[in-house]
Amino acid sequence: MDNRTYFATYTLMEPKGSKSYRHIYFTCFLFLYVLILFLNLWLGVVIVLERALHEPMYIFLCNLCVNGVYGATGFYPKFLRDLILDSYVIPSNMCFFQAFFIYSSLKCDYCTLAVMAYDRHVAICQPLDYHSQMNKFSCIVLLGFFWIVPFITMFSGLLLTSRLTLCKYHIDKLYCDNWSIVKLSCESTVTNNIYGFVFISFCFCIFVVIIVSYIKLVIACKASLECRRKFWQTCVPHMSSLINFTIALLFDTMYSRYGLSDFSEDLRNFLALEMIIVPPLFNPVIYGLKLKEVRKRILKPCNMMKKA
Repeated sequence: MDNRTYFATYTLMEPKGSKSYRHIYFTCFLFLYVLILFLNLWLGVVIVLERALHEPMYIFLCNLCVNGVYGATGFYPKFLRDLILDSYVIPSNMCFFQAFFIYSSLKCDYCTLAVMAYDRHVAICQPLDYHSQMNKFSCIVLLGFFWIVPFITMFSGLLLTSRLTLCKYHIDKLYCDNWSIVKLSCESTVTNNIYGFVFISFCFCIFVVIIVSYIKLVIACKASLECRRKFWQTCVPHMSSLINFTIALLFDTMYSRYGLSDFSEDLRNFLALEMIIVPPLFNPVIYGLKLKEVRKRILKPCNMMKKA
């Protein structure tokens, strides 16, 4: 029988103590999933319905919320099913779909954070040119960039992986990712390594763009009290999201590519789950609390209920 990936059924890492505590795990992860859906959908709907929030910064934030729901849906339903059935197997086609959903979502997050950094740079450093540079056409192009680039890069990487012949079928992770599948191969993975290096270099370039934008922002804010006010109001939430996401992505890269077999299973699971759980939960909370215009409109239904 040909052992190409499309005939394979993979086994995933089983959570520690899952047989004894799987109902507790199920309850906790179901609560997290529902909370992520609720927070992101609520913030997204508020931005869509409130015309005052139809500005580039809030549109990009809405995209971040949609992406949070998209990425979470790639992980939670399958993981919750595994916990209920106490069975941690996945067909190869579903494994590829899961890897595509989760990592295209992460890449979309990174692209969105990069464009949001550029948006804040133009708004604070070049306020007179803001509406000419960040017009409707620019927003449409950038929204396309958010989704098309991650989809193309993720599809290309998985296409290269699908051509490999596998010798092993156990993925030492709670979910599928491209590099974990590549490591199961018994043939040369040089092409996959080159592709991975090119993609990491691309991510590094995006990171440089973000850092340069913020360096210019910090320099510009020294000269004006109004600039400093705008920086603290709109840029601090974005920087918090960026720092959390970058650290999580760095941990995942270390875990997937360089191996952390000497680390405890609990720590490895934490590194694998942190970037899936925290960003979609963290982003709507911090933006909803920090951005005054968003916070005011999110709390409007609650205020109306109190008055009634």
